[in-house]
Amino acid sequence: MISRQQLNDYYQALLHPETYADYCPNGLQIEGAEQIERIAFAVSATRDSINQAVENKADALVVHHGLFWTFHGAKPLVGAFGQRIFPLVKNNINLFAYHLPLDGHPEIGNAAALGQLIDCKQQQPFGDYKGSATGVKGVLEQPLTAAVLQQKLETVLKHNVILATPDNHALIRSIGIITGGANSEWRLAEKEQLDAYLTGEISEHDWHESREAGLHMFAGGHNATERFGIQALMEKTRQQFAVACCFIDSENPA
Repeated sequence: MISRQQLNDYYQALLHPETYADYCPNGLQIEGAEQIERIAFAVSATRDSINQAVENKADALVVHHGLFWTFHGAKPLVGAFGQRIFPLVKNNINLFAYHLPLDGHPEIGNAAALGQLIDCKQQQPFGDYKGSATGVKGVLEQPLTAAVLQQKLETVLKHNVILATPDNHALIRSIGIITGGANSEWRLAEKEQLDAYLTGEISEHDWHESREAGLHMFAGGHNATERFGIQALMEKTRQQFAVACCFIDSENPA
């Protein structure tokens, strides 16, 4: 068993959320039980993941996508949004959320962890959101053609991967990775003369513009590319505190 304050302090020291100019509050978003015996982890705080946290008798739910965003503005606790929050409060479950700090962390961040799974070596910080790196760049241990890398990503992500490429058979050696909804950041990869760029989402104009610029752009799904950071954080937490942990695998097609 650990205290809420212990868990909060550990994440604060590990993820340094104060260094990011994020568009959501990072850290404890809803206060629950002071003592924590079981922690659930999920990509997003949805009604499904919250209900599963209740079923798993979790004292805390730790997510990448929390409940509160500046672009949503103030929201009354009614309707569907209220139905998300009420089970947390009723069951005294703490909600911790870490957005950009879990994207850009050099060891357990979404991009770093995904890069490790595709044998991306010599990883360095990549991307710039208001002065903070939100991804990584590196070189593939073994250069792959665009088509083969697409297949490898689909195996790792268990998700369809959209590929915008000027040449399916061209070899890819260097790649930039920013997971989730960073579809426009392919221009940073082009600027740094990387061969490829990997993210979660892609828009129609980015598909055309990236391939016309000579870059190989891969989009593997927002949720699918952002599962690895929260899973790595779960393992870190388990090792640090020897506390019971479970990963909630909510249905998400994006």
